[in-house]
Amino acid sequence: MPKRTLQGVVVSDKQDKTVVVRVDRRFTHPTMKKTVRRSKKYHAHDEANTYAVGDTVWIEERRPISKLKCWEVVRGEKKQNVQ
Repeated sequence: MPKRTLQGVVVSDKQDKTVVVRVDRRFTHPTMKKTVRRSKKYHAHDEANTYAVGDTVWIEERRPISKLKCWEVVRGEKKQNVQ
């Protein structure tokens, strides 16, 4: 069975080797037929402390590393600094 892969934005990088990633999803409400946005936060393993707040990352499911972490950052893109 393939591992799930999600795309999200880093919202916290204060912990060592861990980033908190917010994954947004959009779906149509079953009865109201309106597009609804929902988000969920995942704790993901970032071995080298590479990513910072605002970076876009892809996370992949893996075996549990700790109580909260069962995702790992696979790749990412740095946030563009606009001045």
